[in-house]
Amino acid sequence: MPVSWGDLPGWQEDDLTAAWPAWKRSCQGLLKRNPSDLNWKPACGAMGKVDATSSDSIRRYFQSYMKVMEIRHQSGSSTGGVHGLVTGYYEPYLNGSRKKGGVYQTPIHQYPEAWRKKKPSSLPPRAELLSSGQLNGQEIVWVDDAVAAAFMHVQGSGRIRMNDGKVIRVGFAGTNDQPFKSFAQWLLDRKEITRATATMQGIQAWAEKNPKRVQEMLNANPRYVFFRELPASHDASIGPIGALGVPLTAERSIAVDTKALPLGAPVFLDTTYPLSKKPIQRLMMAQDTGSAIIGAVRADFYWGTGDQAGSYAGRMKQQGRMWVLLPK
Repeated sequence: MPVSWGDLPGWQEDDLTAAWPAWKRSCQGLLKRNPSDLNWKPACGAMGKVDATSSDSIRRYFQSYMKVMEIRHQSGSSTGGVHGLVTGYYEPYLNGSRKKGGVYQTPIHQYPEAWRKKKPSSLPPRAELLSSGQLNGQEIVWVDDAVAAAFMHVQGSGRIRMNDGKVIRVGFAGTNDQPFKSFAQWLLDRKEITRATATMQGIQAWAEKNPKRVQEMLNANPRYVFFRELPASHDASIGPIGALGVPLTAERSIAVDTKALPLGAPVFLDTTYPLSKKPIQRLMMAQDTGSAIIGAVRADFYWGTGDQAGSYAGRMKQQGRMWVLLPK
């Protein structure tokens, strides 16, 4: 629904200089591939005229080249509603080795070479796949924490501190085509955790108390994710590559449902910090997607890399409103 710029809560206060690098990356992606077929060229072509150190200059630019539309639900019981769910994700750090041994017992696999040549018509679920021997020789690295590895499967990317001091980076390369089932829900159904502890931190704490049941929990999710090794980057602000094909920017990139929103578009978000009423009112970039991100007013907030980002991401289940900026 068309609205005015004055309807955006916090638009005048947002530090748009922090959003500008993310928008530059969006333009790079949009000029290479434009999944929505909207004409972004005039706006992207005018970026050079903007003072990137001035929020006022950036604000005038967006208001000159774009119109703002409030996003509302189009179907279901919340049709016409403006509020939706905002969750969080991040890029975890794990510890790893090129060889199995000692604490390094959990493999991170590449997409099987045999499947690239001829993919089977049906692929086995996680437990069957890992016990079948089909993945022998496809290990990229071995890590020291099976639960952290499973969380990396959910996040889709990660950085791994190797035992030789190097840092490698892995990104999503495919799955076994099985549906995702939440191991948090598996624990809830068995009253092993509560709603309040159904966070990454709560699940990790349960695993530490129940080491013999960890594989049983992880096998409750039949989906298995494969990775590919990426060039390492020691700059934590340069995130993993999102669905748009450009690096994500910490606290300025979101994943959205591309059936509802154009990939690459600027999106103004009004939500709150996890477990808090402290507002987050800022310009984000729709640079990624996710299998659980379904619906119009629905976003997954990219928090960045490491433990602090993981702490925010693991606890974030907030209500929010969204406005998309589209070319005039």
